[in-house]
Amino acid sequence: MSLYESVQAVASASGDETVDWDAVARAAKAATDPGRIELSPDDEQAYAADVRAARERIRDVSALSFDVPETVEIQNRHHWIDANVETFRRVVAPLEDQRVAFEDAARTLNTATTAAALAFVSRHVMGQYDPLLLGESDVHRLYFVHPNLLRAADELDVDFPRFRRWIAFHEVTHAAEFGAAPWLDDYLAERVQAGMEAFAEHRFDSEPFRELNRAMTAVEGYAELLMDEAFDDDYDDLRRKLDERRGGGDPITKLFRRLLGFQLKREQYERGRAFFEAVVDARGVEAAGRVWDDPAFLPTEAELENPSAWLARVPESA
Repeated sequence: MSLYESVQAVASASGDETVDWDAVARAAKAATDPGRIELSPDDEQAYAADVRAARERIRDVSALSFDVPETVEIQNRHHWIDANVETFRRVVAPLEDQRVAFEDAARTLNTATTAAALAFVSRHVMGQYDPLLLGESDVHRLYFVHPNLLRAADELDVDFPRFRRWIAFHEVTHAAEFGAAPWLDDYLAERVQAGMEAFAEHRFDSEPFRELNRAMTAVEGYAELLMDEAFDDDYDDLRRKLDERRGGGDPITKLFRRLLGFQLKREQYERGRAFFEAVVDARGVEAAGRVWDDPAFLPTEAELENPSAWLARVPESA
């Protein structure tokens, strides 16, 4: 790991695109310790067992029909960076036709900020369900960033196998959501693309981003609720400690979290969870899963604050 090498990679940014993606990957990895990922056969089997157990428990609790992705990877931080560079590239693709003054300087700045974002997230992400938005393939993937899981379990002073299993349950809930809602991929991708195309036309269209935030509030809130309903052990201490971790850190870390939307994600967790708790209290877990039957069943902004309005609008069963 070398900050000098990271700066060198950014300084060498070149090409015709607004971001030099090869330089992004080099710079982000140079600034990030990859972490150790030597796994014994027992370790590998434990991850696989957690995913299988989560799949079966979540199927039973939610009554959703889904399977886990065929691609389940145990990664280090550099692996995660490589896996996500292409996603970042697809998202900003609508901006590639833009030409600005001082193109070389703009490319260097864009490369530096993107690399910094990837490097920061790679040091904090523990698991990721990746639907490969805007990609040409419909193959989804599931990642576990082993060094970050080890570090988080140590910092939180919790048993690693139990913590790993809890994170597996969270990520498999996302597989349940996308599996139960075949329309969800396109719904999210279309709103990302619409927002970025508006930027490319030098205008800001807030509606796609509002719809995206509303959908992600449902995605994250349902996942939070369902993982706790399905998890086969006590989780109160895990929930409390992880919530504290999400809001903690030194001032620089907190600034990065806010700039990268971590605060928004935390609000999605909390707001979405409160909505689904009210739905479950009224009708049960299976009824909450109706949200994935049709995009029209996503809660509106008003319904997120007033779940009874959603309950009145959405029928209990198909």
